Amino acid sequence: MRSRYSAFVLGLEGYLRESWHPQSCPEVLQLDPQQCWLGLAIRACEGGGATDQEGVVEFVARSKRDGRASRLHERSRFVRVAGHWRYLDGEIIPAKSRRR
Repeated sequence: MRSRYSAFVLGLEGYLRESWHPQSCPEVLQLDPQQCWLGLAIRACEGGGATDQEGVVEFVARSKRDGRASRLHERSRFVRVAGHWRYLDGEIIPAKSRRR
């Protein structure tokens, strides 16, 4: 997960494609060079150990574009393919309503 975040920060499309599962890798990957990534926080991990074939990582990635901050909160599923972890898909976790 951290390596994919770093690839987004650095704009490394080739690495992102290599680390994506072939069944879910988009034909066109549009990285936004104006997006400034500010940080990654791993919230939870399930599986993903040395003998596991699947794993889930919940994370929050913060970014800024045109002076506006945003955050991506996702539960990402990874599977091991030929000994390497590949991003399969993710579920976006919506921001919780603010309480007053």
